[in-house]
Amino acid sequence: FTCAYMKKLTWLPLLLCLAFCQPDKYPDAKTKKILVFSKTAGFRHSSIPDGKRAILNMARQNGFIADTTENAVYFTDDSLKKYAAVVFLNTTGDILNDEQQAAFERYIRAGGGYAGVHAASDTEYGWPWYGKLVGAYFIKHPEQQEAVLHVTDRTHISTKHLPAEWKRKDEWYNFKDINPDIHVLITIDEKSYQGGSNGDNHPMAWYHSFDGGRAWYTALGHTEASYTDSNFLKHLEGGILYAMGKK
Repeated sequence: FTCAYMKKLTWLPLLLCLAFCQPDKYPDAKTKKILVFSKTAGFRHSSIPDGKRAILNMARQNGFIADTTENAVYFTDDSLKKYAAVVFLNTTGDILNDEQQAAFERYIRAGGGYAGVHAASDTEYGWPWYGKLVGAYFIKHPEQQEAVLHVTDRTHISTKHLPAEWKRKDEWYNFKDINPDIHVLITIDEKSYQGGSNGDNHPMAWYHSFDGGRAWYTALGHTEASYTDSNFLKHLEGGILYAMGKK
């Protein structure tokens, strides 16, 4: 009904007209969405629910929408094109089939964004394109312990809030097949803990332009406590915003 028509119905109260004449409310076409994917086919991190809650909260605070799923059927062309970025939150193992992998490759090549958290590098070892996207593959880790991180680039949106030297406890990954094209944001001082095997240039967080899209990764985020740590949350938020296309 239009307001003009409703006014002719003088036997109806004005309140009814007002109720029916409100403009339709559609989602803002400029609203950005991300897909948070946490499927596991190997080790499953107990911090995944904490990570989902934290990302949903930062989405609300930053005015974008976060869809969370562990269902790989989202990896189709029509589905992925709705998202400014896809977050692999502590994924492990072989989690996408060939068709889903091909759709994700097309998504990145079309300018999509990727953010990987911790075990995202313990994912899809048989898919070399993904290994280059995430930037490295996980090899092993020592027991959780405190270590010193060096923030080597404090100009990036995910690190500009961090101190140059950052001491924290987490599960510290060692890597293989490190993509030489990544831009390293944070390294770990192997002299500050036991079990490092990547030497003096041991990356812990990085980003790069890749195959038409954007990729950001942090090896931090194993523990539940990470998702209440303000420094880590700001780091993660910045990485997601970068993957979404914010400079």
